[in-house]
Amino acid sequence: MPQSFKNIPIKVLPAQPAEDAIEYEDRVLYAKAKKVYPRWVTGRFTQWRWFWLVATQLFFYGMPWLNWGDRQMLLFDLVNRKFYIFNFIFLPQDFIYLTALLLMCAFGLFVWTSIGGRLWCGYSCPQTVYTEIFLWVEKWVEGDRMARMKLDNGPMNFRRLRLKYTKHAIWLVIAAWTGFTFVGYFSPIRELTTDVLNWATGPWESFWILFYGFATYGNAGWMREQVCKYMCPYARFQSAMFDSDTLIISYDAGRGDPRGSRKKGDDYKAEGKGDCIDCKLCVQVCPVGIDIRDGLQYECIACGACIDACDSIMDKMEYPRGLVRYTTENALAHKYPESEIANHVLRPRVILYSVVLLVVAAAVVFSLMFKSPVKVNIMRDRNALVRETDEGLLENSYRVQIQNTDEQGHRFIIRADGLPDLKVLTDQGEIVEVPANGSVLVGIRVQVEPQFVSRGSKKIYFEVQAADDLTLKVREKSSFIGQ
Repeated sequence: MPQSFKNIPIKVLPAQPAEDAIEYEDRVLYAKAKKVYPRWVTGRFTQWRWFWLVATQLFFYGMPWLNWGDRQMLLFDLVNRKFYIFNFIFLPQDFIYLTALLLMCAFGLFVWTSIGGRLWCGYSCPQTVYTEIFLWVEKWVEGDRMARMKLDNGPMNFRRLRLKYTKHAIWLVIAAWTGFTFVGYFSPIRELTTDVLNWATGPWESFWILFYGFATYGNAGWMREQVCKYMCPYARFQSAMFDSDTLIISYDAGRGDPRGSRKKGDDYKAEGKGDCIDCKLCVQVCPVGIDIRDGLQYECIACGACIDACDSIMDKMEYPRGLVRYTTENALAHKYPESEIANHVLRPRVILYSVVLLVVAAAVVFSLMFKSPVKVNIMRDRNALVRETDEGLLENSYRVQIQNTDEQGHRFIIRADGLPDLKVLTDQGEIVEVPANGSVLVGIRVQVEPQFVSRGSKKIYFEVQAADDLTLKVREKSSFIGQ
């Protein structure tokens, strides 16, 4: 042993008692989730929530059934690699538009979150929407909060089984219809309906109907708030977009505390109490089971149910509304009056997010306005780069793919320039017909006099012009190989 370590005292720790080891072995590593029984509530924010619920679901369930001409208005045809969105048809080459769409969604969410917090979660998120639908079914079948708690804590009798089976049967119907509609965005829904009725769906269609339906049933029926708390990443990084001027649902502790029960008409201020009567109704109506009076929490989805519940109690007690309300931290701290909240909306982060969003949106709109329905792909014949014809001309062979994403067929003429007296010969004659939403591969040969081209490659340009529509013209660059 080195000399420097010989004189260091060694402390011997006493052995842990056996009962401590047993206690450690029995220690629970995680808390068991408690079922949340949200109480039904009515009010202005509940009405807004149901308005957006109906609007989003009318769009989701109804859009696949709408047609644009003789095709589905919104269809992502993965088999044929064509994506129909209103009057636009996108091909895999248009992947840049998907990137732009994702950027707009991301920055749109950033802007909205910076201004109004988690309003997306509370009013339009599919998890919130379907949980609200399933809770409405549960209330309609089993009753409100106390009735559901009594039913779950009661004996397993015929009534309980009947109500549970009825509720789950309705849930499964909603989930199955949701899965069917989801697949209807990727497979023509009218054909899909016929296949489902005849039990003739393909393996992938069957899988995704069952998978999406099962996900809806499990997330909205069983996991509910657990998805928002533990599975949704937005709950974790939302604080990065919040600041002291972001609108959030807050409890006014300065007005509400000290809390305490009282009778209507009591002089509670003389007793040293605040406006909060500690009824806990705001906790009972919360779909994620939190107490908003504990301050801002990442579990809060900003649905406004606690505001409606508190306002109803304030009305009964004849107190002013707004004990729980949408406000900002700075306004709650009296750094400026709440009437000036709108004046603090335009902040550096909001302006930055908005500028990026508007630039991307403007670029997409500009690009779509000038988007040509004709796409041309030039491919050289690699087997024979150059050959000499019987007439003494130099000849290169190409394959030209013409894709017509228009709703009607067109007749195209192929020309070439870039070298003097270029001759273009096609396998299909002078006119190439391409059907609506179709593609044609044309073999062409380009010939030129030897004196006009030196050894190596020279740039040439192909021009594909619609004979029946002069506005449809595409010009693509290629090369001509000389001797």
